Amino acid sequence: MAGRRGRYYPAISPDVLLRAYSIGLFPMAESADDPEIFWVEPEIRGILPLDAFHVSRSLQKAIKRSPFTIRADTAFEAVMAGCAAEAPARPSTWINSTIRTLYTELHRMGHAHSVEAFEGEELVGGLYGVSLGAAFFGESMFSRRTNASKICLVHLVERLRAKGFRLLDTQFTTEHLKTFGAIDVPKADYLKLLASAMEGEQRQF
Repeated sequence: MAGRRGRYYPAISPDVLLRAYSIGLFPMAESADDPEIFWVEPEIRGILPLDAFHVSRSLQKAIKRSPFTIRADTAFEAVMAGCAAEAPARPSTWINSTIRTLYTELHRMGHAHSVEAFEGEELVGGLYGVSLGAAFFGESMFSRRTNASKICLVHLVERLRAKGFRLLDTQFTTEHLKTFGAIDVPKADYLKLLASAMEGEQRQF
């Protein structure tokens, strides 16, 4: 993991967490069982340019079939639990109890949000992240059905565009995110984008 990081003990408030996001830091944990967190400041940052977001033809066809009911902010804690759960391709995660408590409080404050995919009344996929100024910081996603998290991402981008957001931070890029147009940017360039997104009023999610 490129970038600076330092150990930090759990005595952290939601306000401190928001301040950290505003200057380019975010927290992680070594594992779900480790109660401590550390700050991460990558030298290379992943972003998903909202004006260059790409949806493949196959995913467009899947979306037209409306396989899921998509909701926002109706099951935030359940989405976090889904992202923290073990899966065959992800035997462990960095979402520990400290992080879950902090982000649940951010959600109550109106700064953390989720997009959810339901099949009937069953939650089958989703994502969550933090909104601050005109920036949305994506944290994690999970899927229990084909395309569930991808469709949530499409709905997230549509929502951010409609609400006037200017920055979608993915922290790091993956091959999966690159298919949607995610790119890597040097820290200096990212901080300029971040500073611009912090100007003005808080966007409503």
